[in-house]
Amino acid sequence: MLIKSRKSWHLGEGEVTPESLYLRRRDFMKLGGAAAMAAYLPAMAKAALEPLRDAIAAAPTTRNLHEDLNSFEDITSYNNYYELGTSKSDPSRNADALNTDLWSISVEGECDNPGTYAVEDLVQADLLEERIYRMRCVEAWSMVIPWTGVPLSSMLEKLKPNSNAKYVAFETIYNPDNPLPGQRFPVLDWPYREGLRMDEAMHPLTLMAVGLYGKPMPNQNGAPIRLVVPWKYGFKGIKSIVKIRFTSEQPQTSWNLSAPHEYGFYSNVNPNVNHPRWSQATERRIGEFFRRDTLMFNGYGDEVAHLYEGMDLRENY
Repeated sequence: MLIKSRKSWHLGEGEVTPESLYLRRRDFMKLGGAAAMAAYLPAMAKAALEPLRDAIAAAPTTRNLHEDLNSFEDITSYNNYYELGTSKSDPSRNADALNTDLWSISVEGECDNPGTYAVEDLVQADLLEERIYRMRCVEAWSMVIPWTGVPLSSMLEKLKPNSNAKYVAFETIYNPDNPLPGQRFPVLDWPYREGLRMDEAMHPLTLMAVGLYGKPMPNQNGAPIRLVVPWKYGFKGIKSIVKIRFTSEQPQTSWNLSAPHEYGFYSNVNPNVNHPRWSQATERRIGEFFRRDTLMFNGYGDEVAHLYEGMDLRENY
């Protein structure tokens, strides 16, 4: 007899939100949240995701943490996106500086299907789902966010990495002739770069997100497409991706280049290892007053700990 074990990101029938409540939630976002949305709609990725707009709104929820979500206002007004500025309020204030029209992604390196792709050519609409994830920032704060996207693995399977591809590298938008506000300053070595080991990239929790709260991704959150890896610190989730490269060697990453003693390649949430300038043992959920204990792998240890068996997670930080 074959017994199938249910993954934690798949809901049982009893856990699924009743359709009537789900539709009311969507109605609230359309009607009750209209005033908040109005302030951000000009910054949405309208052109890049027009073919996917209805699919984003209709995506089923397939992850339930039984935790309260942060509000749309929290998620879109308190951000780290250094291309749009270094303070937490800069990205929402400067969101209009990011133009997502005619967006394309260059695919290079060790794969069978290199080329230049529109977002909708890489994101299969019928695979879109809403994933409710805890997101942990290295500065000891966190949020719970309802992302909409597709597993990164579904994109990689389409691009067909070959046997030499051990890592996936990503780059974000960079235009030195007409830079985004934050790129006018040498805060980092632009463009922003990130990377994953291939088994991390293929893990079913790893998401390429194109929306949140049932809407296309706001600019300040990384429109039109960004990476979400919920067991890693938030800076690993590169935004506004324009290049994907498959490589046989570990790629360089922006924060590791900037401060290698503080930011490692793996960037897994590990409360037992302090950042050189602060403790990682506790965190504060945005919108709450009291702090809470930080969970190993951000609470996703059952799903991902096996990826790092035999590794020293103090050395491989």
